[in-house]
Amino acid sequence: MTTPQLLNDIARLLIHVAPALALLTLVLAGIALRLEGGTTLVIGGGFTKWMFWAVIFIALPQLLLWFSFFGVPAPATDGGVGTTWIAALRDDVTTFVNDFVIARLAITLAAYFIIRAILDATQGHHPLPSILTAMFLLAVPTTASLISSFQTGTRFAAADIMDGLWNYVAGRIMPIGAGLAVIAAIFNFLNHRPAIRLIACAIGFLTVSALWKLLLTMM
Repeated sequence: MTTPQLLNDIARLLIHVAPALALLTLVLAGIALRLEGGTTLVIGGGFTKWMFWAVIFIALPQLLLWFSFFGVPAPATDGGVGTTWIAALRDDVTTFVNDFVIARLAITLAAYFIIRAILDATQGHHPLPSILTAMFLLAVPTTASLISSFQTGTRFAAADIMDGLWNYVAGRIMPIGAGLAVIAAIFNFLNHRPAIRLIACAIGFLTVSALWKLLLTMM
C-alpha cells in the first residue's frame, strides 16, 4: 500500500523543522540553567532535559533508521515537501525561530541576565550564574553547530552525540573550570576566606576523565 503524499509531507515537515526546534530547546535550556543556579546542574533537571531534547531533534533523521532496522515501514523523510501549505508552514516555523527567537529574543534575554547579574552583585549575591546564562544564550547557534558536529549518520547518532558532548565537557570545559576555581581560590585566600574547597574542585575538574576511566576499569 502506497503511503499518502500528505503523510510523507508531514513526516518531511517534522524532519525539516527539527533543527529549528533544537535551537528553541537550547534557549529553554539556557533559561533553565539560571533557574537551577547557573553553576550547579541538577541531574534530570530542566537544563539536562532540554539539552536531551536538543540532541533528539538534531538526531531525529537517524533515530528513524531504527524503524527500518526492526523491519517496520516508515514514511520517506528525504526529499522536498510537495504540499504547498505544509511547505509554507515549514518556512514560517524556521523563519520564526531563526529571525525572532534566536536573532532577537535570545539576545534580549541575555541582556536581561546581565542586568540580573549586576542586581545580584548589588544585593551581595554572586553574579556568575546570570553571566553564565547570558553567555549560553548568546552561544545558542554555536552550541547547535557543536552538537551537529558530533553527528555520525547512523542509528546510534543520539548516543554518539551525547558521548561527544561528554568528551567536550571533560576535555575543554573542565580545564577552564579548574582555572577559574584556582583564580577564585587565590582571591579567597587573599581575603582570608576558605580556599581548600575550590582547590579540591580544581583537582576534580582536571581529573574527571581519569576518574571516569578508573571507574570503567573497576567494573
